[in-house]
Amino acid sequence: MLRPRTLPVVALALAALAGCDAARSPDVDRALDPMNVIDESNLGDIMLTAAAPEEAVAYFQRAVGEQPDRVDLRRGLAASLVRAGRADEAVPLWREIVDSDGAIEQDRIDYAGALIRTGDWDEAERQLDLVPPTLETYERYRLEAMVADSNQEWDRADHFYETAVGLTTRPANVLNNWGYSRLSRGEYRGAEELFLEAIRYDPDLFTAKNNLVLARAAQGNYQLPLVRMTEIERAQLLHTAALAAIRQGETDIGRALLAEAIETHPQHFEAAVRALDALDTEVRG
Repeated sequence: MLRPRTLPVVALALAALAGCDAARSPDVDRALDPMNVIDESNLGDIMLTAAAPEEAVAYFQRAVGEQPDRVDLRRGLAASLVRAGRADEAVPLWREIVDSDGAIEQDRIDYAGALIRTGDWDEAERQLDLVPPTLETYERYRLEAMVADSNQEWDRADHFYETAVGLTTRPANVLNNWGYSRLSRGEYRGAEELFLEAIRYDPDLFTAKNNLVLARAAQGNYQLPLVRMTEIERAQLLHTAALAAIRQGETDIGRALLAEAIETHPQHFEAAVRALDALDTEVRG
């Protein structure tokens, strides 16, 4: 949303225009057009990055309703829908955008991203194949890596992940994805290194911490890693390690970890309590 301090400026501008001669020039009419005011204030960019997802969707829906021929507004709506977790609704919009005269290559990449979110990997791959090889961006290679993963083309996946990491200053998420790829292949040590690297870039990325615990547990190491964590995170990670131990037949270790998770959590840890009760019930049975 616009910062409050910009509102007096807008009000003054409108007041000044209202005091003009009644026979306004076309330039004045254009300045008064609400969509042009939005462009001048970069509100569309703000809505895409700073606004709450559903708020951005509502804004772009109104804007598209007023000017349905503007591809930039339809692009904003499609991107906002994806951001709001409504990729199913975004896909037909992106399809229309990439087929329109105002389409750019980034649209096809964003379309592929939406397709991946809906599980349409084949069409996502087809769209990425249509992107010129000269367009080398972080987002393009991140998606290429995910598609290669889905096809179990491990060498290609590693190549694309490595390329994507080199094209961003904030690689934590892609490093986490790469680590999960290695984890799914059974390359536990390599996965552990990638999760640690992701956490170094973003110490608050809990998904990477949880995956790191899984990678260590797969190697028989159930001790929590020496990374920054809150009390709640520590309890959740102990719970993850406990379940991994139980799945691998280490029930005594799992029971001890569950008890520690329950004791560590600052509130009632229902999931850990249920898991411990189920384990004890199974032993008694």
